[in-house]
This record gives sequence, structure tokens and C-alpha cells, in this order.
Amino acid sequence: DDAELVSNDLEITLTSRSMGKNVKVPMAGVPAHSLDNYLGRLIQKGHKVAICEQLSDPATSKGLVDRDVVRVVTPGTVIEPNLLEQNRNNYLLALSENKESIGFAYVDITTGEFSVTELSSETLVYELDRLSPAEIIVDVASESWLEEHILDNRFHLTSLTTARGFGESYKKTLLDFYKVFSLESFGIESMPLGLQAAALVIEYVKATYKRDIPDLDIPTLYSVNDYMTLDSQTLKNLEIFESANSENKNLSVLGQINQTETAMGSRLLRSWLGQPLLDVESISSRLDIVEFFFVNLLVRSNCQSLLNKMGDLERIMSRVVSGQALPRELIVLRRTIESAQDIRNILTLQESDDIRRIAMDISELPDIVSLISTAINDDPNGNVGDGGIIKSGLSDELDSLKKDSTGARQYIADLEEKQRSETGIKNLKVGYNHVFGYYLEVSKSNISEVPDTYIRRQTLANAERYIIPELKEYEALVLTAKDKINQLEQELYSRVCGQISEQVDRVRKLAKTLAQIDVVCSFAQIAAQNSYVRPIIDDDTNITIRSGRHPVVENVLDVGEYVANDVHFDEGDSQIIVLTGPNMAGKSTFIRQVALITLMAQIGSFVPADYARIGIVDRIFTRVGLQDDLATGKSTFMVEMIETASILNQATRRSLLILDEIGRGTSTYDGLSIAKSVIEYIHNSPKLKCKTMFATHYHELTELSETLPHVQNFNVAVVEQGSEVVFLHKIIPGGADRSYGIHVAQLAGMPPSVVKRAWEILEHLEQADINPVSKHSASTFDKGVAQLSLFNGLNEELIAELKDIDVTNLTPMDAITRLYELQQKATHSQQEP
Repeated sequence: DDAELVSNDLEITLTSRSMGKNVKVPMAGVPAHSLDNYLGRLIQKGHKVAICEQLSDPATSKGLVDRDVVRVVTPGTVIEPNLLEQNRNNYLLALSENKESIGFAYVDITTGEFSVTELSSETLVYELDRLSPAEIIVDVASESWLEEHILDNRFHLTSLTTARGFGESYKKTLLDFYKVFSLESFGIESMPLGLQAAALVIEYVKATYKRDIPDLDIPTLYSVNDYMTLDSQTLKNLEIFESANSENKNLSVLGQINQTETAMGSRLLRSWLGQPLLDVESISSRLDIVEFFFVNLLVRSNCQSLLNKMGDLERIMSRVVSGQALPRELIVLRRTIESAQDIRNILTLQESDDIRRIAMDISELPDIVSLISTAINDDPNGNVGDGGIIKSGLSDELDSLKKDSTGARQYIADLEEKQRSETGIKNLKVGYNHVFGYYLEVSKSNISEVPDTYIRRQTLANAERYIIPELKEYEALVLTAKDKINQLEQELYSRVCGQISEQVDRVRKLAKTLAQIDVVCSFAQIAAQNSYVRPIIDDDTNITIRSGRHPVVENVLDVGEYVANDVHFDEGDSQIIVLTGPNMAGKSTFIRQVALITLMAQIGSFVPADYARIGIVDRIFTRVGLQDDLATGKSTFMVEMIETASILNQATRRSLLILDEIGRGTSTYDGLSIAKSVIEYIHNSPKLKCKTMFATHYHELTELSETLPHVQNFNVAVVEQGSEVVFLHKIIPGGADRSYGIHVAQLAGMPPSVVKRAWEILEHLEQADINPVSKHSASTFDKGVAQLSLFNGLNEELIAELKDIDVTNLTPMDAITRLYELQQKATHSQQEP
């Protein structure tokens, strides 16, 4: 079955071998040197691949050679560099639940990172979106519940049973793995579900790595409450990690601000982007360091130049520990440590205490540098065992074997000239193959001159091959030395890797420090290139941005083209901004840039503005764009309503809401009613009153500023030049009363006849006063109440019901339900005679 599966998935030939009468066993295989390529394709298809190796020496084995599975490769346990993305972590995640809380533990085997927490099912979804784990492992008893309530088919799910040693012995699993007597120093004993998840991770790693089990960092406890929460819609709508433009993935926020020099730094930057900080002091500390590198150009330039020479220290070290490191990776390891010491020397000379503390965190590892310099050739050739890896002087025995082998090889090479001279056969030559070993080859035309002492071993079409005792004697010396060199060099190399592995904790600490330096240098570099400014961070709920810019869009446009804009939020008269204006004028870009500037400030980066003062934001919510979910039977409008309801139910006073075109997925009156109700709820609800940007084409909503004191109107300026419209992209106070939709249709290349007809229809609608968003219909707002007067001429019973509605205490879903009931009553009342 496996052969047929592999044949289909890899598109390779399916062969067979006869195993008796009328019995054929299907077979499929790939070249060993191409394993990584085919292995990656199998892993991407969700398969687990067992790696089987020969465990005993055929020369000394009696009977069958011992073979066994030494490793099982799964999506979350891959360590092969060719199968990993350099700039992102490859997380293996474990979950353990009790229906009320969920234990959450994840590791990156390639870097040793190991983190543990406990969280709610709601928060779990956000953490999964942030981490995008390659594989999730769960206890088989929890699998059905997790799949039903939380997990979806985006993730590769693996279930384990307690038969693997997991269960009540989860503490023992961790104690045994880390060889400690107590977990108290880990700080996670008070999190039983977190410990269970951590133990599940370890059991899985031990099950997949039969030998050379990876070294994992001691689990780090963290709380999701220490970071800004970003759900999948916000990550997508703000294009944090990936651009909506599939043709250019660099048009994401990450792609624009990532000027790191190392893979370690790039992964850390991604992590920081997914976890903006909530602590003012922590953010300010990061900003202090960024400011130092921003101001000190020469120090930044020298550090970045040294970082550019470094390898992926984290992943190289993990491969050393697991016995998978190549000799050239050890050379990269040595050179990276040497460059790190140069950075340490530079930073130690600085006056800043913060910078000198960073310098002290750069571990000095002269023992590793000395070991690799002494043991490994600077330019290692071939594979370990070929004799070109270990430096001369490390082992007298190896040096002697190499000398003997070289002498024997030289003798054999000289033997060719000697035999030519003695026999007079000018074209005689010495050759070698794996079947006959060394031989003397003579062409057919010179066979008559071959001495009797030559022993024929092989006849070819145009030549004969011979051996002589002298040749075989030195061949034995060469081959014996080769076998001994192979064995001894592998032993020495393994010993060197073992000695380096003993320093894994110090090397990983160095890697983390270098990654942090890389990220803050990247922040400083992008700030210098794009005229970013250091934001002021405080604990209030206000936001003030002057001349703010979108970090991605401004780099797409030519220099000077981007129009910067201001924004101000406070708890006084500027809590909610209703933004109106034409299509294509820049409303969506503006509201997104406010969110991005806030997010960048809270990861410790300078921001694209002339001035920014940011009060800590606990969550950024976005409701942008139209999409349906056909798989679950949800229409575009239903998806919009579900997302809006989720925002209103989860937002807090410190949240920032980015709402774009709420209500456009249904009829105009329904959509307008919902949009107004949402704004009123945000404004009036005691638990909300959060900063909100509400972009809309419902111009009637601008009248809310007359009845709701914390609402302000802004619009995007335009200039009409005859029949054409010029978008100025400038945000100015006040509301707009036109959307210029037909102008945009004309710009998009709509056929002239269609555009002309659209103008005729628009004029007719305005004259007939049936345009639901005309100026006249805007006056249907009842300015004395906080609801829309949508039903003119209704009977007194309906009017009384409208007046009795307690708007401030209505949830969004209640508002929608009441609106539907009133609409039905109004419809029936109009139909009655």
C-alpha cells in the first residue's frame, strides 16, 4: 500500500518484485541523494515518513545486517534546511483541554524554543492564527471535542493515546526529560493543563526521534494578556504577514519593515509583529534601543555588516545537537561566533547603559571557536569519513593513516611510469574500479609486449586489464587506510559535535541576543530611510497622529506622492470618527494606516508620521471587505454581521475599531439602520466607548454628530473640474454628501453608453426623490431621538413601540431582531385596507 501511495503522490514508477509463485510485491523508490526533495513533497501532503538506517557493519555482522527506524519525519518535526522556510518558525503545538480551559504548548525543534500557557477556547483561535503551527498534537480523548468546537482543516492534526506514557505521569515526563528533581524553577507547576500539553510535546518528540533527541529549551511560561490580540481578520485586513496581492508578497507590513540581516532576526521580527506589547515600560525600553541605533549611524552600519556575515545560529546548533550538522555548518558556526564578539566589542564602547547591557548578553564562546579552528578544515571537502574534514594535528593516528594512504596512492601513481619504462608499452595506464580495484590497462595492439608476470583480470573490446602482486600490495594499504580513515574521522567529528552540543544553552542565548540586535537595527534602518518618528507611548486612551502615512502604500508610490493625514482620538468629543467621501479617494487606506501606526508603536518601532502619541490599545478589530462562506452556508451579509457582532461583544474601552462599510451587504434601509445602530451602541455602551473609525457611504450617518457628542465627521476632499473629479486624498473635517460612484465607474473603463445611461438614471432618481441616499432622505433622521424615522405614516402603535425601545441597552443582534419585527408590522399595516 505504501509503495502505491508513494508512487501516486510523487509521480514515480511503481515496480514490483517476485516473492514466490504468482506473488509480486509492489515497490517504489527514489535516489538517496534526492531524498530531501521527495521527503518535502510527502510532508506537504500530510504524510509521516519513517527513516530507516543500517545500524551494524556488514563486514562484522553475521547473517542479516541490523536495520531499524531511527526517526519519523512529520510536518512539525522537520529539521532539514531545504524543507524549512528560513524566515519563519516551524511550530509543533500540543493541546490539552478540560472543556473550560485549554493547555497550550508549542516548540520549534529547529531552534529549541518552547513556550507554555493556558487559555480559553476563544483565545486559542487567535494564538493558532498567530503561530500557524505546522502540526498540532492532541490526546486522542480530546480530539473529537477540539475538532468540533475549535479546529478546522487548516491544520495538520495528530492524535496520541495515553499508551505512549502520557497521562497522570506528565510531571514525570518533564522531570525525566530535563533531568531535574522539581519543576518549581520552571514556574509552570500551577498550570496543570499547560504541563500536560508540554508533556505531550515531549512524548511526541521522543516518539519521532528514536535517537539523538533534540535539545529543547526549558518551557517558558507566557500569558496572552501581556500582548495585543490580533485575530485572523485583522491580520488579513491589515496585511500584516501576507499581502492581498498574490503576485507580490513583499507588499505586506512584514515585507516592508523587514530589513533584518539574519534568519534569526527575521523570525523574531515576525514574532514581535504578532505580539504587540501592552506594557508602556517594555515598549519604551525597546524604543530607547531603537533610538540609539537610529542616532548612531556608524554603530548601526557596523553591526549590520557583521550580522550580514552570520549564519542561522539557532538552527545550526539544533542540527549539531541532533547529529545532523554538516562540516561547513560548523565553519559557519565558528565565524558567526567570531562576528558576534566583534559586535560585543563595538557595543561595549558605547556610553548607553542599555547598549552595554546588551553587549554583556553576547556570550563569549572562545572554547567553541578554538575547538572548531583546531579540529575542522576551513574549507571542508567531501563527506565526513572521506578524509577531508578533520584538520591535521588533531589526531596523530589519523595523520599517520592519511600519510600512509597518500604514500601508497603516490606509489601507485608512480607505478604507471615505472611499468611503462620496464615494458616499453607507452599507453599503459593504471586505473581503478569498485569491482577489480586497481589494475593495469593495456590496449589490444600492445598485448604481445605484456610480461608473463602480469595476471589477466578483465577483457574489454579494445584492451586487457591486468594485476601484479606489487600493485595489489599497495592497493591493500590504500583500502585498509581508507576504511580506518573513514571510521576514525567519523568518530572524531562526532566527538567534536558532542563537545559543541554541551554549550547549546550558551549558544542559544547568544542567538537570541543577536536576533534582538538585528531587529532593532532593522527598525532603526527603516526609520532612517523613510523618515519615521519615535512615538510617545502612555497609558491613557487617546491617540494623536500628525502627518501619518501608510507604511506599505507610501513605498509603492513615487517619493512625495503620498498625502499624509492627521487623526486625533480622545474620550471627549472625538471618540468615533465617521468618515465619508468618494470611492477611490483613500478612506480605507487612511483608517488602516491609523491601525498600523498603533501596532508598529506597540512593537517598539518608530512610525511613519511627523508626530505620534499612542495610548495603549489592547485589541485592534477590523471589519473590512466583502466575503462569503459558502462551505458553511453563510452569505456575504451574514459573514459581515457575525464579524460585527463578534467585535461589539469582545471590544473593550481600550480597543481600536476599524469598520469599513458596515451594512452594505443588504438593502439600503436595512444597512443604514444597522450602521447607525452600531455607532450608537459603541457610543453609548458603558463597556465600550472605544476609539472607532467608521468609513461609510451612508451620508445620513453624518447627522449623528448632532445627537451623539463623541462623534465627529470627516471626509476625503475632492475637486470637481467640469465632468471630472480630482481626488486630493486629504482628510478634512465635515461630512460628504456624494460618493462619485459613476465617476469611478468611468475611470475603471466602463463603456461610455453604460456611464451615460447611469447619469440619466441618477438624475431621474434624484428628481423623483426615490433615491434612498439623496439629500432629502437624509432629512428623515429624527434629530430629537437616537433612532432613524424609517417608517413615515405609521400607525400610533408602531410609533409607540419605537419610542419605547431602550437603545442604549440593546445588543447588535437584538437591534437587528427588533428592526425586522417592526419592518414586518409596518409591511402588514400598509397592506391592510
